[in-house]
Amino acid sequence: MSELKTVGLFAITALAEIIGCYLPYLWLREGKSIWLLIPSVISLSAFVWLLTLHPTAVGRVYAAYGGVYVTIAILWLWAVDGIRPTTWDLLGTSVALLGMAIIMFAPRNT
Repeated sequence: MSELKTVGLFAITALAEIIGCYLPYLWLREGKSIWLLIPSVISLSAFVWLLTLHPTAVGRVYAAYGGVYVTIAILWLWAVDGIRPTTWDLLGTSVALLGMAIIMFAPRNT
């Protein structure tokens, strides 16, 4: 799987997880409709299914996924919560993405 497809799959996976967790937050903390739990379950189910599409060892996928999750969460902070990321947010995101790239794309024999 090419690097771009791998990162794209991670991004879609992270978005499914964030949406699946954000909707119950809206219900519990913001007083929104309990019916938000239905799309939440669908989104979290998609998240689990998407994790199975990654073509490498599960432990490696989970470790690398964290870097992309951090990036998507910071983008969510900006796009949905309306909070502009700080320099430190962007630096941390860069470090997390670098870690993901090392884990996923380093040459290995297995």
